[in-house]
Amino acid sequence: AEGLNLCTSGSATSCEECLLIHPKCAWCSKEEFGSTKSITSRCDFLQNLITNGCDGAIENPSSSISVVKNVPLSTKGSGQTHLDVTQIMPQKVSLNLRPGDKTSFRVQVRQVEDYPVDLYYLMDLSLSMNDDLDNIRNLGTKLAEEMRKLTSNFRLGFGSFVDKNISPFSYTAPRYQNNPCTGYKLFPSCVPSFGFRHLLSLTDKVDRFNEEVQKQKVSRNRDAPEGGFDAILQAAVCKEKIGWRKEASHLLVFTTDDVPHIALDGKLGGLVQPHDGQCHLNEANEYSASSQLDYPSLALLGEKLAENNIHLIFAVTKGHYMLYKNFTALIPGTTVEILHKDSKNIIELIVKAYNSIRSKVELTVWDSPEDIGLTFTATCQDGLSYPGLRKCGDLKIGDTVSFEVAVEARSCPAEETSHAFTIKPAGFRDTLEVVVTYNCLCDCTSHAAPASSKCSGNGTYACGLCQCDTGYLGARCECEEGASGDMHQAMCREAEGKPLCSGRGECSCNQCLCYESEFGNIYGPFCECDDFSCARYKGVLCSGHGECHCGECKCHAGYIGDNCNCSTETDSCVSSDGQMCSGRGSCVCGKCQCTEPGAFGETCEKCPTCPGVCSTKRDCIECKLFNSGRLADNQTCQKHCKDEIITTVDVLETDDPNALLCAYPVNDCIMKFTYLELASGKSNLTVLKEPVCSSAPSAVTIVLAVIGSVVLIGIILLALWKLLVTIHDRREFDRFQSERSRARYEMASNPLYRKPISTHNIEFTFNKLNRSYNGTVD
Repeated sequence: AEGLNLCTSGSATSCEECLLIHPKCAWCSKEEFGSTKSITSRCDFLQNLITNGCDGAIENPSSSISVVKNVPLSTKGSGQTHLDVTQIMPQKVSLNLRPGDKTSFRVQVRQVEDYPVDLYYLMDLSLSMNDDLDNIRNLGTKLAEEMRKLTSNFRLGFGSFVDKNISPFSYTAPRYQNNPCTGYKLFPSCVPSFGFRHLLSLTDKVDRFNEEVQKQKVSRNRDAPEGGFDAILQAAVCKEKIGWRKEASHLLVFTTDDVPHIALDGKLGGLVQPHDGQCHLNEANEYSASSQLDYPSLALLGEKLAENNIHLIFAVTKGHYMLYKNFTALIPGTTVEILHKDSKNIIELIVKAYNSIRSKVELTVWDSPEDIGLTFTATCQDGLSYPGLRKCGDLKIGDTVSFEVAVEARSCPAEETSHAFTIKPAGFRDTLEVVVTYNCLCDCTSHAAPASSKCSGNGTYACGLCQCDTGYLGARCECEEGASGDMHQAMCREAEGKPLCSGRGECSCNQCLCYESEFGNIYGPFCECDDFSCARYKGVLCSGHGECHCGECKCHAGYIGDNCNCSTETDSCVSSDGQMCSGRGSCVCGKCQCTEPGAFGETCEKCPTCPGVCSTKRDCIECKLFNSGRLADNQTCQKHCKDEIITTVDVLETDDPNALLCAYPVNDCIMKFTYLELASGKSNLTVLKEPVCSSAPSAVTIVLAVIGSVVLIGIILLALWKLLVTIHDRREFDRFQSERSRARYEMASNPLYRKPISTHNIEFTFNKLNRSYNGTVD
């Protein structure tokens, strides 16, 4: 075996211990096995034991499987004997498991045609469902007609619920006892609230369903949530009163327009006792523990629905669809459909949900022991395997799907222990019983010889080893404890308190016999040394540059360190310019550690942000493109510039933020290039084909430019002066016009001329005949 040998490293001291280490470990029970100077492990891989000469005396049990009952799958459901219908194969298997050794078997499931159906309709009769009640008064007849298209054997039952008749869930004041709707103008009359009421047991007489529905009246509770989960649990566990048949598919349709109460809500009403999961229907078929027990939890609902093979269909209004959709993830075998506010689509909803249920198969596991591991692989109609999946969808009636079930025991229980668990498709009555026994004992143990001469008469010989009696020691029980016994033990310990032979050998009287190891040699007077437990570097012992001696690396010349990974050579740190790490770092263990910010590379030669980097790259450009500069010698240029990729362009692009723009003078021109470090470690230099040059302007041009500038400035100043004068004149004219309009005389009249006639108004008052008059005289 390659790699770590789990069998030998486990230090098993008996055959049973060996079998627990790994399913591929085997035990050699041969008396003479291994050398006399060391202990060859009897626990090893099978091939290793055979190689070491133990052929014919090997204990290597394996897991096995036996099919106990395997009745073929049925094709049709309805017939003379419904109990003979088989939808899962096989029906019983027996497993004998060795710990860690997986064994697998295949399970086939088929939903047969024309399978009997029991449907129990559970309706919310709170006040908001009044219009729904009117629309389902003839539901039985219509639903039976549709369901008989799917099965010839259909039965229908009916029950209703509101909520617990205690405060704060319902109206409990005396005035509401007989009519909770008292004072409610929109609906003044309704029946008292109740938890759950079973009204009609499952029957094929659908007219009775219609009769019961027509008798019903709605009730009124105080809070918005309903007590529907109480009703679901009672409908599931009261199977005798409901009338669930063993040979039928069980559908429970739950209709409501609001959210449900769940476990712990009952504490609001003083109900602290958890639900016991039992049937509590009284003689009147009403839930009698409504005011004593809390609402059931989702886990309890799921357990009881699965236990009684019931498919739960949530028919809820659109506003609560997502809440109940989340419930389906917690309750296996449950579906949810959207119900119209008046329940007009209830028949289509039920048929759709039934077809959805019949189109999928999901395996569930019951009573699985804790020390058993199960993995599933589904093979659905597409013929593909889906590891880890235990369900198939998009099936048609009569389709067969299969599941490979792998079973593994994780440990060994007490002798003669057996366990059993059940595998069943969700909602099916058919089950597969799996019985598990454990293969944990070696055959050689049953042939143990007490007081064997092979053990000096002082122990029991079993499976190739001596199990010494009390007071005796040694591989053959040849040493006696007592005054000398402690001495024998002490001579096998490196120091007081340490294990015998360092835990890597056996003490035979006064001498350690070290175990053999596939990793190397174990040696020393106390088996304290080996040549494989030294420090490693990248998985290599002593980095491949030293030898391991008793847990310590002895490094070869030129290497130091605990694991010999540090080279003392500095040649690899010298950069192409002859400097140590390009002057930007230090050489540690034969590698450069760059200290200059931005520097990198094997010799810190790359540093886009370092000062002088442009001049360094300039040397490479000059020597490679123009064969000039201080590196003009071809060999020197190739050595120093081996990682530079130089490209010439007509127009230099400078929009790359990672590229550094460099320039240097060439005669009277400027040569420009960009420098960019690539991920490969090379440098990309993009250089202009020709340097950028600018010609000097002539004297005539300068004179003309000066004259033109003076003239232009003069014109601008004259225009500015003219503009200011114009603005001033306009302001003065506007002021003159304003004063002229305020003058008291016309321009054409003489201010000294007066008219010859003047008119004066004199106000007076006089009495005449005791009357007063006012007037004027000109």
